[in-house]
Amino acid sequence: MSKIVDIVTDLTQDMIQSEGFELFDLEFVKEGKNWFLRFALDKPGGIDLEDCAYMSEKISAIMDAQEPDPIPQAYFLEVSSPGAERALKTEEDLVAAIGKYIHLSFYKAIDGEKFIEGTLKELDEENITLEVKIKTRRKMVTINRKDVAKARLAIEF
Repeated sequence: MSKIVDIVTDLTQDMIQSEGFELFDLEFVKEGKNWFLRFALDKPGGIDLEDCAYMSEKISAIMDAQEPDPIPQAYFLEVSSPGAERALKTEEDLVAAIGKYIHLSFYKAIDGEKFIEGTLKELDEENITLEVKIKTRRKMVTINRKDVAKARLAIEF
C-alpha cells in the first residue's frame, strides 16, 4: 500500500504546505472490512477540530478530482492531529523533541526493561541520552540507537 501513500502524498503535499500545515504521517490501512486513508497534520501551535474539518474538505476535493482514481476501493478519509504522544519517526522529529519527555521502546529488554521514559537531553549518530527519574533521583542514561524499536513523545506523570 505504500504506492498509494506515495501517490496521495504527491497529490496533496503542496496544498497542505500552502495552507500552513505539515504532513506528519499518512497511512492507508484496512481495519476489518473498511479501508482508511489517514492524514496526521500539524502546524505551529497545533491544530483543532475546525482545522481538521477544513483540511478534510480540501484533501477530499483533490482526491475526488483525480482520473483515474488512485484508490480504486471505497475508503474513509480521516484527518487528525498527531496527538500528544506522537511518534518520533525522523531525525528532525527527534531533534525537535530535545528537552521533551519521550518514551523509547526496545527491540529486546535492556537490564530487564522493554522501554524507558525520560527527558531527551542529547542525541548523536549512535546514541540517545535521556534524563530519567529513578525514585527521587535524576540520572542520565544513554541508549544505543540500534536498540530502539520506536520513539514517541510521552506525558510525564
